[in-house]
Amino acid sequence: MKVAASSLRRGAVVDMEGRLYVVLTAENIHPGKGTPVTQLNMRRISDGVKVSERWRTTEQVERAFVDDRNFTFLYEDAEGFHFMNPENYDQVVCTPEVVGDAAPWLQDNMVVTLSTHEGVPISLELPRTVTFEITDTEPAVKNQTASSSYKPATLTNGARIMVPPYIAAGTRVVILTEDGSYQERAKD
Repeated sequence: MKVAASSLRRGAVVDMEGRLYVVLTAENIHPGKGTPVTQLNMRRISDGVKVSERWRTTEQVERAFVDDRNFTFLYEDAEGFHFMNPENYDQVVCTPEVVGDAAPWLQDNMVVTLSTHEGVPISLELPRTVTFEITDTEPAVKNQTASSSYKPATLTNGARIMVPPYIAAGTRVVILTEDGSYQERAKD
């Protein structure tokens, strides 16, 4: 199916000369003079090679048919990351290349959207936010009320993030999965 280059977003799968590429970043550039273009950074699914392509925004690009379904994360081992389809209980194994920088945010029984092409996993989409507990952080400094000051903290998954000074160890916090930044205290 052909689509306009400007309509492609992160996670879309493009077919170029019989090879499948997953879009990592998509940026529409509108210069003051000249034709607007779409800059795509992509990863070839077969071997992981990264490429960068630029098209006029009105050009048509072949989009591959991809099956997007919800899967439940089970566990990680030497084979890769194991997910289960809750409808028919089929299990799928994703390689670390497919999971990419989403790996630290995966939690047991987390529901994710897994994109497959002909039964092969090609990309993964996490929920927008996840909740983790702070295991270690510096104690709050008295009278430090500047809202722009942050301090480092370690989460239960080992990731390090920056949190406001009033957050203490043992506090559950909500994290944005797209960039790993602190959002708010968990309400649970």
